[in-house]
Amino acid sequence: MDMDNMFGGGANNGQPGGGQIGQFPLEQWFYEMPVCTRWWTTATVIISVLVQCNVITPFQLFYSFRAVFVKNQEEQKTGKAEIKASPAHRQGLTISLQQFWRLLTTFLYFGPLSLDLLFHVFFLQRYSRLLEETAGRSPAHFSWLLIFATSILLTLSPFLSMPFLGSALSSTLVYIWSRRNPETRLSFLGLLVFTAPYLPWVLMAFSLVLHSTVPKDEICGVVVGHVWYFFNDVYPPLHNGHRPLDPPVWWTRLFEDRNQQEGEEQLDDTGAAPVETDIAAAVAPDVR
Repeated sequence: MDMDNMFGGGANNGQPGGGQIGQFPLEQWFYEMPVCTRWWTTATVIISVLVQCNVITPFQLFYSFRAVFVKNQEEQKTGKAEIKASPAHRQGLTISLQQFWRLLTTFLYFGPLSLDLLFHVFFLQRYSRLLEETAGRSPAHFSWLLIFATSILLTLSPFLSMPFLGSALSSTLVYIWSRRNPETRLSFLGLLVFTAPYLPWVLMAFSLVLHSTVPKDEICGVVVGHVWYFFNDVYPPLHNGHRPLDPPVWWTRLFEDRNQQEGEEQLDDTGAAPVETDIAAAVAPDVR
């Protein structure tokens, strides 16, 4: 029994994917993923491998408001008051203390190599991929969703004591997908059959039983996901199609210009219009 059967719904129903002939299954699976999902999944695995090999530690990865924003200023003031150094030296000291990488790594670390990590990677790439594929060819809308969700989670993290936010972000994507596919039927471990909207709550219950703690990161992810779902799927039909959380025009143009250039290059190389495989239709035909 593979994971696709364990958490069914959205399978490809035997239809061919978007991989190229002659690729190994793992390689084909990797290149079939959209760009945002592909790099997020890759970075997650690499970070876990580096931690497992003791190249880096989790203490270098978690998000801390003080470590990112406050501590640097305090250290800089201390250096100016007690250290008689040149301006160049003080500037180098300040730069060395900046830890802005934590804004990113907090979403990439799910734990060391383990079965738990395998489940996290599965959910991450599965539902992130489904959402990104149904967002269209341009990654503008999906990347804007990631920016919105990560910004809200980073804001809430200091108040809820959540140093690692990868599970919360993954729960956000799972919730959005589940609400957009209310008729999709899923099975959990082959024992429990339910429709997609219950998926986030089933995962919370499973996490509660497994870890004996309230999964506040997943609850927080559901709240953020509901805000996005409401303003993108519920609010617009009631307000003449107004979508307040759509990406700004300048953000969309960044990706449209890039896609247009890639399309022109492909047209010049082949002498025909580029053909794009509609993975979304094959993977989840009922996803909006």
